[in-house]
Amino acid sequence: MRPTFMPTLTLTLTLITFAPACSKSQPPAATSAPATNAPATTPPATTPPATTPPATTASTPDVTAQPAGDQMSTTAPSDVAAPPADATTTASGLAWKALKKGAGEKPNEWDSVTVHYVGWTTDGKSFDSNIAPAQPISFPLKGVIAGWTEGVQLMGVGDRFRFWIPEKLAYQGQPGAPAGMLVFDVELLAIKAGKKPLPAPDDVAAPPADAQKTATGLAWKVLTPGKGGAHPTADSNVEVHYTGWTTDGKMFDSSVARGQTAKFPLKGVIAGWTEGLQLMEVGMKARLWIPEELAYKGRPGKPAGMLVFDVELIGIQ
Repeated sequence: MRPTFMPTLTLTLTLITFAPACSKSQPPAATSAPATNAPATTPPATTPPATTPPATTASTPDVTAQPAGDQMSTTAPSDVAAPPADATTTASGLAWKALKKGAGEKPNEWDSVTVHYVGWTTDGKSFDSNIAPAQPISFPLKGVIAGWTEGVQLMGVGDRFRFWIPEKLAYQGQPGAPAGMLVFDVELLAIKAGKKPLPAPDDVAAPPADAQKTATGLAWKVLTPGKGGAHPTADSNVEVHYTGWTTDGKMFDSSVARGQTAKFPLKGVIAGWTEGLQLMEVGMKARLWIPEELAYKGRPGKPAGMLVFDVELIGIQ
């Protein structure tokens, strides 16, 4: 059961949901979010996308297909039920141990990786594997469950690790996904460098004194004046460039980083976007501080808390 997710928040105008897919040859996808969260050319949507978003489907890697490697097997290991004493546990609760050491570089969270892997539930049942037959798969590291995003960054090319991923870092009880703690053997075969996240603005933590605030709690300020003329309405379709951050400065989605504008109906996105874009005119760049009640409202798998977006309104359709 491979997760397919798309991490980038490609605001598929649907509250971006990272959903697991049971088809073979795709890694544990995240369960949902806008940048962190749907497909790559759409902004914060309000309705979840299909259970298997197109963004993180596995692809044929740019490496020569390799055998699964010595001793990699779909048979459950003897320590599948719980992390052994020699495993290392991170602050998040992820446990891991090295099975084989390589000598290659480590990936960043914005990179894509190529791997072999096997996954088990703690009762020893294998629910996914790409080693029989051996078929390396590639995916964006931010497009999978949190335990993979964290764990694979600990690896160097050529390493094989075993991970014990607690449910809170896996599928979080999603229907149809493997439940409870999951165990994975992962071998890192290659890394493809991704685009480094755009730096957060200095005022990302909270609206500054010169920001305007609407009755709903949306805060905004103009970064670049527009060309004058009409504003979009709630019924408009718009074309924008945007970047989104959480208030700790982490970028979770960006059409700018992808180099492709996003087009969507203004009624199809989170409430803070529907309201905020109507304050803009074509050519304007604005920064929006969107409180959680106008964003994802605490939905699992979505960016939490207040979200900050830089938005450029390119066109109204």
